[in-house]
Amino acid sequence: MSIEYSIRELADEFGVTTRTLRFYEEKGLLSPKRHNHTRTYSNADRTRLRLILRGKRLGLTLEESASIILMYDSKTGNTEQLEALITKIRGKRNQLIQQQRDLELMLLDLKVAEDRCIQSLTKV
Repeated sequence: MSIEYSIRELADEFGVTTRTLRFYEEKGLLSPKRHNHTRTYSNADRTRLRLILRGKRLGLTLEESASIILMYDSKTGNTEQLEALITKIRGKRNQLIQQQRDLELMLLDLKVAEDRCIQSLTKV
């Protein structure tokens, strides 16, 4: 027996708006069934939504998450998908490390500029 979810149930469970779910549907990432004007989402849709939101927390773009999610093939497994995700994670980590270094340098520059201003004020 397959479980189905309403748009409101998924939105509430994941803390997103119903507009967000419709946006992901427009992008082809979610494929709810339609009964008149009512959408019902499958377990597969629920899993894809969880993966989209996880990708977002990891700093991936929607396009990056989508490409990784769409790699999954139940017949061949998820090795290629996992390898692509590892590559994206490593790239994001390296980017964040560089940003951290840049911020540390900027903080140091700000401290030096502040100290110079304070010294100038004490000489006045």
